[in-house]
Amino acid sequence: MANEIMTVEQLAKYLNVGVTTIYKLANEGKIPGTKVGNQWRFRKEKIDEWLDKGGRTSFRRQKQ
Repeated sequence: MANEIMTVEQLAKYLNVGVTTIYKLANEGKIPGTKVGNQWRFRKEKIDEWLDKGGRTSFRRQKQ
């Protein structure tokens, strides 16, 4: 599905890691994500690009 949006729980399952790890990576700007209100959302396409780059790219969260 194009432009699929994932929650923290869905992304954790997709990457086979814990939810806490996703929160840590997101809060540190180490994974591409956007905070909507108080919840994180992730575009599958961006996660796949990040993985293709070895998961090494840092992202800066924009202030809301």
